[in-house]
Amino acid sequence: MKNQWTNFITGIVTITIKGKGIERFLNHCFRQELLLTNIKRLDEECVRATILLKDISTIRSIVRQSECKIYFSYKRGLPFLTKRMWKNGGFVIGIGAFLLVIMLLSNMIWSIEIKGAKPHTEHQILKELNKMGVKKGKLQFFVKDPESIQRKLTNNIHNLTWVGVELRGTSFHFQVVEKNKPKQPKSVSPSHLVAKKKAVIAKLFVENGQPLVKVNDVVQPGQLLVSGVIGKEDYERVVGAKGEIYGEIWYTSVVEIPLKTNFRVLTGKSFTKHALHIGNIKIPVWGFFQNEKYKKEKVEELKKPLYFFKWKLPLAYETVTVREEEMVTRKYNIEQAVQQGKEIGRNELISKLDADAKVKNEKVLHQTNDNGKVKLTIYYQVIENITTTQPIIQGD
Repeated sequence: MKNQWTNFITGIVTITIKGKGIERFLNHCFRQELLLTNIKRLDEECVRATILLKDISTIRSIVRQSECKIYFSYKRGLPFLTKRMWKNGGFVIGIGAFLLVIMLLSNMIWSIEIKGAKPHTEHQILKELNKMGVKKGKLQFFVKDPESIQRKLTNNIHNLTWVGVELRGTSFHFQVVEKNKPKQPKSVSPSHLVAKKKAVIAKLFVENGQPLVKVNDVVQPGQLLVSGVIGKEDYERVVGAKGEIYGEIWYTSVVEIPLKTNFRVLTGKSFTKHALHIGNIKIPVWGFFQNEKYKKEKVEELKKPLYFFKWKLPLAYETVTVREEEMVTRKYNIEQAVQQGKEIGRNELISKLDADAKVKNEKVLHQTNDNGKVKLTIYYQVIENITTTQPIIQGD
């Protein structure tokens, strides 16, 4: 037969034809456009042939009009296979259930291994993973991909410098690099405290050493603030100067704020498509009859391979989420733009300062409106520690 797969689906029957006038019988079958193949004569009054299951009723009516008889000797194809499976339903269901259980167990999270983390950090990671649903016994289909897990861990746990996430079969492996915050070394060698910036002294606290400045003094970069040489001329000795001297410093920041800005946002509308990949063949499962089209959309694809024990199968489950986007125009008036610019300038400045620095005051020195933008020149009055250590070289 030309199309064996199609014939297998519809069903094939091998028949034996016995009697006189076999040739007339065959000619009658051909006139009825019945498909007879593999015709083989066994003797003068016996012929064997193969026909399709759907032609059985037609060929029986032809037999009644002839002097021949037919005998069914062999049956094969999907209808007969289904019938045999139905008779042995318990056995088939058992095999199917066994394979299904093995498949589910092979795509479940069985272990989570974390390397390079201290006990406290490991506890934090496990707690965060539990919030994300990454835990033992959870199916991998309902867990985010490793890149998303890595991004969330890095954002939510601040003492992590880097975390590597890898899924190996049924195990998640995490390689952690923690932030090392070195302790400030205690200054035991003789040293002075000098100014690292131009400032006006706002307050000072000297724990060790001889202070050489007072509040409201103007100091220049490199100027000596606290001397490590203490005592009188005959009883001088050198120590490691220690203290905190805060100075008032002015910073300038230039910020531009457009009065009109276009950007994309998600509207909240979305739909999801599910598909099963068998090799290079993609079989739609759900959602592919979604006819809604968005003018602007964001497509997120997630493809999860299936495993049988530790072996990766040529099967994968794909989820495609399509979200609607729209273009939004944000408009500021002059007052709103100035307020936004002051907030942006302050945040940028704070990100560059030390943790103990404080912004005491701010003042807009210059403001221009040109080409749909508001340009601000802002001065900030900041109080910060201006000291740095300068070693004392013996013999100076």
